[in-house]
Amino acid sequence: MSIEQRIRGQFQASIAAKQAAVDAMTGPIARAVDVMVACLKSEGKIMACGNGGSAGDSQHFSAELINRFERERPPLAAIALSTDTSTLTSIANDYRYEEVFSKQVQALGRRGDVLLAISTSGNSANVIEAIRVAHEKGIAVVALTGKKGGKMADLLAPCDVHLCVPADKTARIQEVHLLTLHCLCDGIDQLLFGDAP
Repeated sequence: MSIEQRIRGQFQASIAAKQAAVDAMTGPIARAVDVMVACLKSEGKIMACGNGGSAGDSQHFSAELINRFERERPPLAAIALSTDTSTLTSIANDYRYEEVFSKQVQALGRRGDVLLAISTSGNSANVIEAIRVAHEKGIAVVALTGKKGGKMADLLAPCDVHLCVPADKTARIQEVHLLTLHCLCDGIDQLLFGDAP
């Protein structure tokens, strides 16, 4: 197989993964938008966390809310918990890596906030710990996963929202995660600010 055939195959596999996700994820994404909009309307904030590519997604999402997505509008309250290297490394060094997000949720989170917990496998120990602390503090969770949700799926409360990509390959899950984040940003802007001019 030539490199060009492989590239075409990657595009086709990505398209197929997105098509498979449409019916499974549209309703849950709409519910997640509602949860996030309610949080922002009540002057809460959205905290996002994840590892590796999911850390990048956390930063991408918070940047779109704080700065802008596709329209001019006021900044929205969001923070990526994966960005402060001094905090991350001190917690990992002094305690356990599993606590790098949960300690931040404990310190920064308030009832009415939302935790966007991202893990392609649903099994990231530090994201799971962040979910546990969020629940203790009355913080709603939007879980963005794949591979049937892993351990995170069993931790979610009835008021939480599970956005689970129906795929097993990490690259495909991550590609749908990015689209999902853009859908969340678009939905938030639409419900808070109406149709774009």
